[in-house]
Amino acid sequence: MTKLALRSLRHRTGGFAATFLALFFGATIVMACGGLMETGIRDNAPPQRLAGADLVVTGNRIYEGPGKKNKQLALPEQAGLPAALTDKVRAVPGVRTAVGERTFDTAVLGTGRGSDRAVGHGWDSAALTPYALDAGAPPRRTGEVVLDAGLARRAGATVGDTVRIAAHGGSAAYRVSGIARPAAGRDVPRPTLFLSAPDAERHSPRADTVADIAVITAPGADLDAVRKGIAAALDGQSVSLLTGDDRGGVEHPEVITGGEDLVALSGVFGGLAISIAVFVVAGTVGLSARQRRRELALLRAVGTTTGQLRRMLLGETLMVAALAAAASWPAGPVLGRWLFEQLAGGGMVADTTEFSQGWIPAMPAYGGLLLTAVVGGLLGTRPAVRARPVEALGEAAVQERWCHPVRLVLGLLFLAGATALALVGALVLRGPSAAGTAGPTVMCCATGFALLGPWFTKIVTAPLHWPVRLLGGPAGRLAALNCRAATVRTAAVATPIMLATAITTGMLYLQTSAADATEQAFADNLRADAVLTSVTGGVHPALLDTVRRLPGVDGAAASVTSSAWTERPHFDGEAKRGLRLEGVSPDGAARTLAVRTTAGSLADLKGATVALPEHVAHRIHRGVGDTLRLRLGDGTPADVRVVALFQGREGFESALTDVTALAPHTTRGLPDRILVRAAAGTDREHLMRELTTLTQRHPELKVTDRDALTAQHAEDTRTQTWANLLIIGMLVAYTALAVVNTTAVAVGNRRKDFALQRLTGATRGQVLRMMTVEATFVTVVGLLLGTVAAATTLVPFALAVTDGWLPTGPPSVYLTTVGTAWALTLAATLIPTWAALRARPVEAAGV
Repeated sequence: MTKLALRSLRHRTGGFAATFLALFFGATIVMACGGLMETGIRDNAPPQRLAGADLVVTGNRIYEGPGKKNKQLALPEQAGLPAALTDKVRAVPGVRTAVGERTFDTAVLGTGRGSDRAVGHGWDSAALTPYALDAGAPPRRTGEVVLDAGLARRAGATVGDTVRIAAHGGSAAYRVSGIARPAAGRDVPRPTLFLSAPDAERHSPRADTVADIAVITAPGADLDAVRKGIAAALDGQSVSLLTGDDRGGVEHPEVITGGEDLVALSGVFGGLAISIAVFVVAGTVGLSARQRRRELALLRAVGTTTGQLRRMLLGETLMVAALAAAASWPAGPVLGRWLFEQLAGGGMVADTTEFSQGWIPAMPAYGGLLLTAVVGGLLGTRPAVRARPVEALGEAAVQERWCHPVRLVLGLLFLAGATALALVGALVLRGPSAAGTAGPTVMCCATGFALLGPWFTKIVTAPLHWPVRLLGGPAGRLAALNCRAATVRTAAVATPIMLATAITTGMLYLQTSAADATEQAFADNLRADAVLTSVTGGVHPALLDTVRRLPGVDGAAASVTSSAWTERPHFDGEAKRGLRLEGVSPDGAARTLAVRTTAGSLADLKGATVALPEHVAHRIHRGVGDTLRLRLGDGTPADVRVVALFQGREGFESALTDVTALAPHTTRGLPDRILVRAAAGTDREHLMRELTTLTQRHPELKVTDRDALTAQHAEDTRTQTWANLLIIGMLVAYTALAVVNTTAVAVGNRRKDFALQRLTGATRGQVLRMMTVEATFVTVVGLLLGTVAAATTLVPFALAVTDGWLPTGPPSVYLTTVGTAWALTLAATLIPTWAALRARPVEAAGV
């Protein structure tokens, strides 16, 4: 059987080329997703500025979440360390020096780009890279700054010049005391500046804390011994001791949460790629096997058993799989790195994260390849292997027996699973979390349609049969009869079209619907007419009173956003990232936020208090006057009292708290923005002019009107969904390949049919017109089934996040899907048909 399989590979290159392409692209995609997953798991960000530190002590960013499902959660905010710990670390034997780092966001104002953002530190931190002075002297007194060479060049500043620097919500003039650059071979991509120790302490988020403690060991000291000594000295403190590439996570804290996103993204789409590959391989292998019905029947007639035939066909598929595996070995990492670069460029992953892909991702990829080849080969060859020799040897084609009890049961189970998942998405889940069942629902429904394809094809073709016959003329009548008589073949060709339609419309409209719902929730919650922000990301609280005194201002509120977890009692409905928490000024919240309270008052939102959405309060059985324990974003526990309940959009809920209580537990330690509401009778343009005048006195501030703020939020939301759209587009391209593969193989099997038609008087043009109508007919069947499969996801999601049952998004998505599916099917049909018609009918009829 092995020799026979090898000979078959030599003489049937067309069908095996289609199988090779399906397996190759499937394995490449899975391997690329595996590389993304390995990158997310390793989450390496090589140290740059801290490259000179042997060990870094930082606050623990891992939180053992409440409940059984939420363990090892990444805290969204950076927790500082008490500054007094620096002396304890410095006293450990083997430590040459320990630097308590002050880290804060800054910007040099008045450069060619308006402002040039940078990371600020005390001068002590310069020794860690190390930085060396090109000119000037260190900042020894307040009001002095050392700029890195890039910042100085862009600002046009030299030693002795004065520059204006924004930091910690304000701005001031500083004298440039020196210009520095990192040591040779050290790459520090982020612009950096250094202030004197008093200035660095003043601009830190919390004056009594440091961001981290960088340790340089003494010559000859054992790093493990030093590490154990520091751990013993800091016993009882919630700290992490980092060495090697883990030090980069201190410089780039965004990699901590980005790694989790990358793992989830690659896992979901890698699984989808394997599922799609099974469909593709089963279709191409099955059609190739049907092309050899007479050959297989002859083998059966001379005594070959079904088991021997199955092993031969499976052996052929595995040989092709081996070739695909060899080709995907170099292609997978290339695609993975390209995807990573696109994700990093779109902001999904920190660009400082190091892409990692070793041999480990190849193992699941090859496992998926083997699974795809075996399952797809068994499913695809089963009808041809079990066909009766007498029927297969007959000159006339007979309708294949496709229904088997196992296939029937599996098909019904998959459809039942899709129904159950759809009900869960519509009735149980709320908000964006309803998207969690999207992929499984689509694939379950598509699998059920594929297993029971001929039945559903009959159901769909029945109402289409007569319109096609009436409108298509003789070619349409013959095409309709062909599709109706050969439902197994029609179903095989329509299945990849169905799958492509389901994935394209289901996943794309899911993204657009989620983005639109998020934008609508943001707009509905905002009453402010303008927003003040800072170039460094933090607004000084003292500016709030200044804004309130401006003419035409009805109300203003400082605002900051973070996340928290409800610990006692635990809210099972909150996401992995926790409950969104928004800190607002209690005396301005009612004027700037569109919050409708149903109990209590937002004016009481002072200190350790919280206002909850009604449905959250009901689920945790809390009301006005009750208390609950929150775990804030920096890991600090807080007992808060419920002072108000309000109507909130389920799934997009945000609890409200006092901004002065929440801001110190954020990374910057300041409010993010000031929301401003215009007084009655004051138009928005007048308010914007007043705020613009204020920004001239405070150049670190930026003013944005309501429309621009909503548009910026929409852009940020679209950026977050862009990563999903990229991977979805790759899967859609793969399913498009399946459409071309399957259609071309199916048409190639009909060379003899075309020859017989021409011998009975049909011209080439008539055959091509018949195949055009048939391709359109099959496309419509696939589109209808794919639309139904997509609806099993989109309708429940729409019910979960909106008041309607239709998804939102541009109609062009569906129209493009329809046009592309028809164009691909038509091209994959007519080109092989034209090639088959070039042969002489007598010769083709004898094949």
